[in-house]
Amino acid sequence: MSCSKSTRYNRLSGGAAAAAAAAIASISSADINGNRMEATFGPTFSAVAQVSKAETSNNYKQHRRTPSSSSTLTYSPRDDDDMPPISTPRRSDSAISVRSLHSESNMSLRSTFSLHEEEEDTEPQVFAEQPSVKLCCQLCCSVFKDPVITTCGHTFCRRCALTSEKCPVDNSKLTVVVNNIAVAEQIGELFVHCKYGCGPAASGKPGAFEVDPLGCPFTIKLSTRKDHEVSCDYRPVRCPNNPSCPPLLTMNLEAHLKECEHIKCPHSKYGCTFIGNQDTYETHLEVCKFEGLKEFLQQTDDRFHEMQVTLAQKDQDISFLRSMLGKLSEKLDQLEKNLELKFDVLDENQSKLSEDLMEFRRDASMLNDELSHINARLNMGILGSYDPQQIFKCKGTFVGHQGPVWCLCVYSTGDLLFSGSSDKTIKVWDTCTTYKCQKTLEGHDGIVLALCIQGNRLYSGSADCTIIVWDIQTLQKVNTIRAHDNPVCTLVSSHNMLFSGSLKAIKVWDIVGTELKLKKELTGLNHWVRALVASQNHLYSGSYQTIKIWDIRSLECVHVLQTSGGSVYSIAVTNHHIVCGTYENLIHVWDIESKEQVRTLTGHVGTVYALAVISTPDQTKVFSASYDRSLRVSRPAKP
Repeated sequence: MSCSKSTRYNRLSGGAAAAAAAAIASISSADINGNRMEATFGPTFSAVAQVSKAETSNNYKQHRRTPSSSSTLTYSPRDDDDMPPISTPRRSDSAISVRSLHSESNMSLRSTFSLHEEEEDTEPQVFAEQPSVKLCCQLCCSVFKDPVITTCGHTFCRRCALTSEKCPVDNSKLTVVVNNIAVAEQIGELFVHCKYGCGPAASGKPGAFEVDPLGCPFTIKLSTRKDHEVSCDYRPVRCPNNPSCPPLLTMNLEAHLKECEHIKCPHSKYGCTFIGNQDTYETHLEVCKFEGLKEFLQQTDDRFHEMQVTLAQKDQDISFLRSMLGKLSEKLDQLEKNLELKFDVLDENQSKLSEDLMEFRRDASMLNDELSHINARLNMGILGSYDPQQIFKCKGTFVGHQGPVWCLCVYSTGDLLFSGSSDKTIKVWDTCTTYKCQKTLEGHDGIVLALCIQGNRLYSGSADCTIIVWDIQTLQKVNTIRAHDNPVCTLVSSHNMLFSGSLKAIKVWDIVGTELKLKKELTGLNHWVRALVASQNHLYSGSYQTIKIWDIRSLECVHVLQTSGGSVYSIAVTNHHIVCGTYENLIHVWDIESKEQVRTLTGHVGTVYALAVISTPDQTKVFSASYDRSLRVSRPAKP
């Protein structure tokens, strides 16, 4: 047995998988009736005996074979190619053989068609009419089984494509791309003999089958074969009364049951030993001592079955509990080990805590001495420079937010600290007595980006584009204003007005009780306004490489400072300087009078997100916080 490796009849046009898929998608129902995909598979040949359109519309042909019939099935070329016709004699009631069509040789593929996808797949498959050679795989020489298109553009059985390394046509590596649905549908339309009408071939060749004249006479479509064979009258069955009865066909079962001598009493499972034929069976039921108890026995069976189901469920529950007990034991062992480790760590920390306590006492003593020195200088009226880093130390940490903290605001009257976070909440902290969270304010649907206090009102701006007004005394929301079309990045209040910054806009609001009345919108800004500072009679706004100075009374821009280093993220104003932090890690300093840049501070390696100022008569210190997790102190020179 040999297979043709000619590309003339087996290579898809173009050779590319994309072209193959497009060509296969163009196959119409006419291809099934004999038009054999000339554009897709190259020059084609059609069988003289073809399946008619009326026949393909049926699920299967119900005709009987003529035992003495003998015919010849030939292929004749449609094109002008010089291809000699191939003739294959058809033996009575035998499977039709298929020959490989190519110009070099005319060698038989196989005498019968049997799919040999796996060794255990020995189910007979004999075609009623000779399929086109283009429906045969070039690797296994059989009709395609689960046809797939490979990367080289050819079609093979899936199993052949997965178990073979090279394409027999162009020697390229085989990789499955997509199912060849069109070819699979064509194969499904082929008619085959019912497997109960087939038997081993006379040649005795393993895996070869031919038509059995004594078997089922029907031919059916390959796609509906299973449906027919399930109910086929020629399907072998066993006598339900006694397995030792000879094998039967489905059509003979009913007649056999009327004559079978091995019919058992339906109550045999309860101990009745009766075995007989149909006549004696009916007589026996009239005198069977179990017949009168059948309802009781049935109820007993049902109850027994329920108990078995319950028992099986209990067994499952027990298995589950055992597995849980095992897991709990493992977890307990792990907890014991962790506890031992924690005890060891606790012992180490106890000694370290004692050392830290001694150091804290020394620091407290030094702090008291420093405070005494400062008080003495204050009493003397001589306040010199001081370094906040030397007198301020961290006393604790406020913990509670579920995300980064974006903004802080202090209400000195009530010793409260407000913090806004990515978790969309505002937390209220006591900074005087308990140092704990007093309440969590919820109302925003986005990140809380800005906080501002005016009188006894707290104003919060969020990424949800709103400003919420809160009553600080009751810590309740009293109003919500749809402020901008984009996130509210910053807030500041001055002269009974609230200023809110967003994308290319600053809105000015008059504060009227719990209401905010839009007074004016400051435009002409080139990017996000992320920094706003109000100092005396001026408003300072920062956007992309620009600081604008506005007159608060006239709300007109009076000066523009051009910066470098990207967007301005923070602004601070001292008595003598304007300071801004930028996206590109720089801090620019301008003289507040001349509006000239006097210095650029470097050192941070991340965006400078916040600036704060502490001023004394002798000097000013600027604190800068950056994305690089550092806090730096700078001393702009006094002019």
